[in-house]
Amino acid sequence: MLIKLERCFNKFSDIIGMIAATLLILMLINVFYDAIMRYLFKTGSIAMQEMEWHLFAIVFLIGIAYTLKEDGHVRVDIVYDHLSTRTRALINIFGTFILLIPLCWLIITGSFGFVMEAYEFSEISGDPGGLTHRYLIKAVIPGSFVLILISAAGFVLHNINIFRGTGTTGKP
Repeated sequence: MLIKLERCFNKFSDIIGMIAATLLILMLINVFYDAIMRYLFKTGSIAMQEMEWHLFAIVFLIGIAYTLKEDGHVRVDIVYDHLSTRTRALINIFGTFILLIPLCWLIITGSFGFVMEAYEFSEISGDPGGLTHRYLIKAVIPGSFVLILISAAGFVLHNINIFRGTGTTGKP
């Protein structure tokens, strides 16, 4: 049962990873277009430059959830690598509950007002010709941490399965 549930969370995280990868390709196309326009045609668009930053922020923020699923997050590997598989699973479980989940909750609740303020004041770019609807990019902040929480559930299940001896010790 836990393995099936873990697989569902992993599929969700894989979809998030595919979205991040697709947005990365769109960002590269945007940067390519912007560079060609700027250096060959001596023109450019502030909105397109801002779109580069926004796409980069989205790729980075939602990519964190996929990175967690792939067990690519940062830790002290000098110590961690020498521990038993079960001990590493316990560290991952407790670290998720003690550090990751409270941090996600703090950022979600703390950034919600930030998004609502941008929406209520119809915040737009300060640059002429920049992007409008700034609340959309700001909404990615709490949204991405919701995605991390969902991915964390799969990560915890994966480590519970490892601890119980029913899961694989590789990446989910």
